[in-house]
Amino acid sequence: MSDFKKVAGAIVCLLLNLHAFAQQTTPISLRQLLNHVDQKAPSLLTDSAAISIRQAEAVETRNNWLPNLKLNYQADIGTNNNVAGPYFGFGIIPSNSRGVRTESNSTATGDNLGIAALDWEIYNFGAYGAQNRVANSEIKVEQSQYAQSKYQLQASVIGAYLQLARLQNYLAIQQNNIQRNEQIKRSILSLAKSGVRPGVDTSIAEAELSKARLNYIELNNQYKQLQQQISAISGLPAPSIVADTVAQNQLLSTAVDAQALMPDTTSHPLIKYYKSVYQNSLQREDLVKKQYNPKILLEAAAWGRGSSVDANDRFGPVSSGYNFDRGNYLVGLSVSYNLFDLRRKQLKLRTQKAVSDYAHKKLDEQKILLAADAAQAQTEMQTAQQRLKEIPNQLRAANAGYRQKLSLYRNGLTDIIELNAALNILYRAETDYAQAKYAYASALFRQAITDNQVSTLLNTLK
Repeated sequence: MSDFKKVAGAIVCLLLNLHAFAQQTTPISLRQLLNHVDQKAPSLLTDSAAISIRQAEAVETRNNWLPNLKLNYQADIGTNNNVAGPYFGFGIIPSNSRGVRTESNSTATGDNLGIAALDWEIYNFGAYGAQNRVANSEIKVEQSQYAQSKYQLQASVIGAYLQLARLQNYLAIQQNNIQRNEQIKRSILSLAKSGVRPGVDTSIAEAELSKARLNYIELNNQYKQLQQQISAISGLPAPSIVADTVAQNQLLSTAVDAQALMPDTTSHPLIKYYKSVYQNSLQREDLVKKQYNPKILLEAAAWGRGSSVDANDRFGPVSSGYNFDRGNYLVGLSVSYNLFDLRRKQLKLRTQKAVSDYAHKKLDEQKILLAADAAQAQTEMQTAQQRLKEIPNQLRAANAGYRQKLSLYRNGLTDIIELNAALNILYRAETDYAQAKYAYASALFRQAITDNQVSTLLNTLK
């Protein structure tokens, strides 16, 4: 019974030291840290900007139905000679109406031309609607990718936060280890002065103390490096990022509640992302089917012309050709369809169906991987619980062994080597206890992340 009280007292002392270390700076809860990351993380700000791009593209797509209304005007000076016969213009041969005479005339003529032309694809058998649906699905893909990135970043931050708490525990344990070594050194100095212990024991104790201090320096470096990493994505000052180890200890009592977490894989951000990719591919299939359909166009034009050559083929002053003499308009409906689009449609649809099949298989793959992760997380959780049940036995025995060896050493019944061995066993037991707590918390959050229950688990830490 007395041994149990000693071990219980040692555990309480250890927890108090851990709490005192964390309380040097007001700790930040995991929920608070995640809120800062959601608002300040550079990667999330970039992904949110990508959503704005997709939304702008969707607005652009919705306006594809707008007609083309072109205004053109030209004023020209040149000769007016022509011959009869057809030809292809190649897009570079200027038009020269009338002017078919028995001989060429080099008299300069002036003329102008003003045109307003409307070209409007008023119906394309569903192609406009398919384009809009694809654009909207692109937004959903980008939004689900943002949600996935946010969730993955949360998982990364949770892992870093738990590591920070573990390092805080290690630092507190190492501080206790330094104090024990200092206590041993003071005892050795006292015993060496009285001639009970040889002077070499003092050197050994000094070496062990220096080793403990060096370990503390290394752990503190790792701790500060991790603070800097978290600071970069949260926007918080690095020194203010201190894990709440008290909240971590609360997790030790959630073993039963962890079993009650109901998996929510249907709305898991990873699954939703791959679902959106698959749906986007299906929408593209529909677009391929409709973008090669016939097109009905409304075409209209109004134009006016002037020329310095009159109806009787008399050449007037060049300036007289810059007034509109004649005006015309033309309105009509037209249907356009390329017969070879049938083959193009088949080929492109075959390609897009292959893309859809790949997206669907990728979705199934992620579901299998997520289920495997859930099974592994459950196994790790069970193992972590078993560790926590066994650790008190190790800590109790190590603490009792150290106290006995210290008492024996003070009474000259053992040497410094055996005392240091007992001290190292106690140190390892304390670090194993801190590692077991970290492993349990890590397994618990891994299960919550896999089951999409992070928010539910965070609510237990209030």
